[in-house]
Amino acid sequence: MGMSVTISEATDQDVEQILKLQYLCFQSEAALYGNYRIDPLVQPLDSVRREVAEDCVFVARLGDEVVGSVRGAVTEDGAASISRLCVHPRLQGHGIGARLLRAAELALAQQRGAKKFRLHTGHRSEGNLRLYRKVGYETVGTSEGTDGVPMVVLEKQAGPYATTA
Repeated sequence: MGMSVTISEATDQDVEQILKLQYLCFQSEAALYGNYRIDPLVQPLDSVRREVAEDCVFVARLGDEVVGSVRGAVTEDGAASISRLCVHPRLQGHGIGARLLRAAELALAQQRGAKKFRLHTGHRSEGNLRLYRKVGYETVGTSEGTDGVPMVVLEKQAGPYATTA
């Protein structure tokens, strides 16, 4: 019998695993854009440690292994910015990303008062766009990432989905 994936808040002990997983998962995004200097691939360990300490960070675990993560923080305009959603390539397509999003949305709405959620993904990242639209996000604009990648900006209002997850 196999183990099940659990979702929980990240701790300082998860920081290195989160960074390694992020590096693995964002390789395909880097290849898609021909840019191996995208932000998730050059983020320093101390920055991840600070996010885990200050922001809303969740991990998916399979036993002791971190196999997914997501981060969120409330921005100046009261929206929650969700970022760095990633799931180990061998476990993608099993709903773990959606579960991580739900956990982050719930915590951001209930604990930090978020009224809406905002995230962005590369304009060629069809799998990401499909997931975000499936769970209720709508395109609200475009931007350019600090790494030069054209981004699609998506938002979703905090509502029954986020508060009942």
